[in-house]
Amino acid sequence: MAKNPKANILVIDDEEGILDTVSGILEDDGYQVITASSGKKGISLFKEKSPDVILLDVWLPDIEGTEVLRIIKEDPNAPSVIMISGHSNIEKAVEAIKLGAYDFLEKPLSIEKVIIPVKNALEKQRLERENLELKNSITQQSEIIGESHAMKAVKRDIAMAGASQSRVIIYGESGTGKELAARALHRASERSNKDFVEVNCAAIPQELIESELFGHEKGAFTGASERKKGKFELADGGTLFLDEIGDMSLTTQAKVLRVIETQEFQTVGGNKTIKVDVRIIAATNKDLVKEIGSSNFREDLYFRLNVIPIHLPPLRERREDIPLLVEHFLVSLARQYGQKKKSISKAALNALSAYDWPGNVRELKNTIERFVIMNPTDLIDIAAIPSAKSTGFDASEEMTLKDAREVFEKEFILRKLQENNWNISKTAEMLEVERSNLHRKIKSLGIEIP
Repeated sequence: MAKNPKANILVIDDEEGILDTVSGILEDDGYQVITASSGKKGISLFKEKSPDVILLDVWLPDIEGTEVLRIIKEDPNAPSVIMISGHSNIEKAVEAIKLGAYDFLEKPLSIEKVIIPVKNALEKQRLERENLELKNSITQQSEIIGESHAMKAVKRDIAMAGASQSRVIIYGESGTGKELAARALHRASERSNKDFVEVNCAAIPQELIESELFGHEKGAFTGASERKKGKFELADGGTLFLDEIGDMSLTTQAKVLRVIETQEFQTVGGNKTIKVDVRIIAATNKDLVKEIGSSNFREDLYFRLNVIPIHLPPLRERREDIPLLVEHFLVSLARQYGQKKKSISKAALNALSAYDWPGNVRELKNTIERFVIMNPTDLIDIAAIPSAKSTGFDASEEMTLKDAREVFEKEFILRKLQENNWNISKTAEMLEVERSNLHRKIKSLGIEIP
């Protein structure tokens, strides 16, 4: 049985003996092999067959192997290329490595010389694909969803502010996406290739916040068994996101202010000055001006941070974005849980759009996640939406008369079915309708009989 039925290898060499030997070795190990005896033929097969790995001779009669390599590497989806070289062509092989070749094999060839580099090249490509998929997944999860006027303004502000080095403070209720905005600012900056480091100031106990921010030396306090880098040091060259900065103590605020002014600090228990280059982005769900008036926040720190303010609107002020967010979460959560994507009825979507969402986008995501996991069918219908009495959902203003009638009928029939232990005949008798009519109604309303 083939071990690698999906791996397709292209071998380009003008020596018939080499082609036969390498093909035999690879085919015996389960690979599919195609061969070319010239550079031009090899390039043609590369474009036609899209091989997973290419074995390429340095010396070819029509085109130098390094030139073939250069042409292959111009393709953004180029596979790994392993060069084949005789002893006298080692310099050419080294040149090929600099041009992007994955490895090179020196003649004479053996089973180990061929199989191991090919397996390693395929593994490298697999890891690169997984890494790319992970990055794409993270980017999608960090995407700011919304095409309302308010969110277009936010995106515009992020694009303009991100390109600068200025400090930014993001205002918004809990769950509006302040971290997503901070990450978008980082991606839009010249620091995007450096680290984005986050600190939730509300989640760290007061006695540990300074160690978390500035690091500590071994023995600085009980339990400090080794030196630890702080968030400022970890974010050197990148971005430090101070989330919920309104919950930071006045003592810590004073020390953060000094670091912002000087870009210097000392670790807890240390006496060496550490210099950093860090861009600060802060966020809060509090009114910092009121906090200043109540002596809970330093005015001088406020003015240092509030260079560029960005305000994220609550979800109830951009209801037109709810359908986009619902679709985004249905897709991303289905992928996360390895499920088929569920759809949602118009009536259910209207109900979601009518709700005020005090927990904002975070609450909406949690709700859709519950639907994805717990809804027994592929359609999320109005029956899945909690009643207005228990949760505050109110679809009365947004739903049509037809939607409202369907909601009532579905909930009423479901309740009667449950009372009769899902017996359709008994339920039809109770409702004084023909069994066939009730069956059609059950089907049209999408009611699932267990």
